[in-house]
Amino acid sequence: MVTAKSEIWVFGDYRNYFQNRVTLQLISRATDLARPLNATVCTTVFGCNTDEWVGEYIAHGAQKVYLVEDESLKNYSSDRYVTLMERLARQYRPEIILVGATSFGREFAPRVAKRLGTGLTADCVGLDVDDDGLLVQTAPAFGGNLLTKIVTPHKRPQMATVRPGVFREIPHNYEATGEIVRVPLPKDLPADRIRITGYEHRPPLTQKLEDAAVVVCGGRGMGGKAKFKNLFELARLLGGEVGATRPVVYAQWADEDTLVGQADRHIRPKVLFSFGISGAIQHTAGIIDAGFIIAVNKNPNAPMMKMADVAIVADANQVCLALIKELRKRLRG
Repeated sequence: MVTAKSEIWVFGDYRNYFQNRVTLQLISRATDLARPLNATVCTTVFGCNTDEWVGEYIAHGAQKVYLVEDESLKNYSSDRYVTLMERLARQYRPEIILVGATSFGREFAPRVAKRLGTGLTADCVGLDVDDDGLLVQTAPAFGGNLLTKIVTPHKRPQMATVRPGVFREIPHNYEATGEIVRVPLPKDLPADRIRITGYEHRPPLTQKLEDAAVVVCGGRGMGGKAKFKNLFELARLLGGEVGATRPVVYAQWADEDTLVGQADRHIRPKVLFSFGISGAIQHTAGIIDAGFIIAVNKNPNAPMMKMADVAIVADANQVCLALIKELRKRLRG
């Protein structure tokens, strides 16, 4: 069983804080996991002039922050960051380490796990604690067709990367307080093998699918790639984003980053349009938090139609084109 002094660590990736909220989402879930474990929720922060981000993490639920600040940490370095995380983990011995499954986290977390000689479950879509105090890590398997539950009974820390959008962040609490442990930078960190000569931040052209208030999702019932493209025009007119089912992506009607489902992106739009989607559990598990669902399908008995607030029995592409025509007319007016 876990001791009363155990800690759950969340790696603080603040580099794109206002767009990438996965660190805050993990702090929120760590807070839930900490209750049965009687554990402390901590974040680790590496960088320079990070006071703003430290304060944000505390305001969103972190009880303790391990902070390493130095000018040499201003830019991310795989070798230096991994070494720092390894040494901190060996010194303070956290029970669990959670990292966002971003492009950064997918590089960083496996290297840390290798150094610590422990396991790592990648791209988790669920985290729980069992009766023995073990972290139950739910992750997709067999191409996303199944979900598997994984535990790490012997090695420590238990490590997982978690996809953005799976959990909800705790609201900002301006009165929250937390402990800050300032750790001096070791003098024997490895030298950077890659020298950064400059960098440029390029914001995305559109909002993230997980953050969109309106999402237009399409399935094979759209009837083809050319017809599926109409959903992008409808989403543009509605100020929303486009999501897709796995068969649509396999057919190359849409890119992989539009995938919505239990093993892919979890979305919480205020309004969700569902065109030509039957409603397999692999897809509907990713939309259960949608506020209002409008489904269009030829089959009135499709699971998606039963899940919808408004169900329209019709050809999905014809309804999509009719909406586009009406929206264009209203915008011109």
